[in-house]
Amino acid sequence: MNTSPIADSITSIATASRGAVISGAEETRRAIAALQAQELQWFARAEALAAEETARIPTSEGREREMPRRGMAAELAAAMRRSDRGMQERMRDAAVLVDGFPATLAALESGRIDVAHVRVIQDAGARITDPGARARFEQAALVVAERETPGRAKPIILMLAQKLDPVPLEERHAEAAAGRRVWVRDLDDGMAELAAVLPAPLAYAIRERLTAHAREIVAAAKAAQADVNGTETAGVDALATDRRTTDQVRADVLTDLLLTGHATAPVSAGSIPETAAITAHVQITIPAATLTGEGTEPAELVGYGPIGPDTARHLTATAPIWERLFTSPTTGAVLQVDTYRPSVQMRRLLDARDEHCRFPGCRRPARLCDGDHTIDAALGGPTRVTNLANLCPGRHHPVKHGTAWSVVQKPDGILEWTSPTGRVYVDIPRRVLEFMALAATEEPAPF
Repeated sequence: MNTSPIADSITSIATASRGAVISGAEETRRAIAALQAQELQWFARAEALAAEETARIPTSEGREREMPRRGMAAELAAAMRRSDRGMQERMRDAAVLVDGFPATLAALESGRIDVAHVRVIQDAGARITDPGARARFEQAALVVAERETPGRAKPIILMLAQKLDPVPLEERHAEAAAGRRVWVRDLDDGMAELAAVLPAPLAYAIRERLTAHAREIVAAAKAAQADVNGTETAGVDALATDRRTTDQVRADVLTDLLLTGHATAPVSAGSIPETAAITAHVQITIPAATLTGEGTEPAELVGYGPIGPDTARHLTATAPIWERLFTSPTTGAVLQVDTYRPSVQMRRLLDARDEHCRFPGCRRPARLCDGDHTIDAALGGPTRVTNLANLCPGRHHPVKHGTAWSVVQKPDGILEWTSPTGRVYVDIPRRVLEFMALAATEEPAPF
């Protein structure tokens, strides 16, 4: 009896070992990336054919000149069961990628990155109009994209675009800020989506404040439930019956703050006095010369990317604490943090160096992580920065200690993780990786 290749493949997957599963998934992802690169080239060719047809129509025929592109998009969309309007955008974006970002397309075709990385690079680099600057940016961005998840790579690549773009950020930000707005999109089941486009520091500060309120409320509800279990029920009934998730509480607090000016829901009032100020925590990294007004190098909103010097100086003017970072001129690694509280100096340095959990791909902020000894203290590991790294408490700290994963810390805070199947994954501190990417622009491109 003959069997098909697909059936044989399914059978082999069903009996695959752990190592074979990882290898098979990697090979499949590379094959998918190669096909996606090919699809983008087909879309770009469709755009080129439409442009050739459009060029044969007299310029006076305005509406008729739109028809070749619309017709091509309509046929592709029908064949692929997609929206023709969306297909028209995909054709245009594909043409920009093929013509303007050839190295990125080649990296996708070879499976070194995936389409999410492509979107990050193309979105960040689209504003760079100078061909030489764009090529240098693309080279640097690929250094990052080939080592990081799209989520981690995005703020680094945005900073690279800013540093390599000759157009000042303040000029671009002023134009973008003019488009700030709020809108509502209808959803099903009596719901709607409220959205806003705001300057990044304000958006992050709003989310941080909502999160702070939500954590206070959830903690108060848990305490009230514990009191009920201990029979001390007076005055805690409303809190004890609160079963909302943190996301739900955050949404409710947003509604209360916008409609009443403060978190006035009964549960909120029971846990947060109106006089208790909850402020946002926003981490800004600003070069010393930019801070004093002598330089124009962009500052960074940690977790987002570049912000303008004027915005950064305004935010730092009211900061209760400043921390001075010393970085290596040869690797970009954070070497020291200057503070007045030596008892927490090491913690501050780690947070500045790591910025987030150091397990590959994780983005949980460092301030919400545990300071883990790379070599366990119980096994003689020293309590030094060279033996410490941030790991998130709910997931990757337990993974390190409770599974067969292992980690070695290299110079400059580079972590070398080894999986249970023996594969090695290198996690590079963000500033070291950005330094490596910028250094790559000074070398001849490999294409």
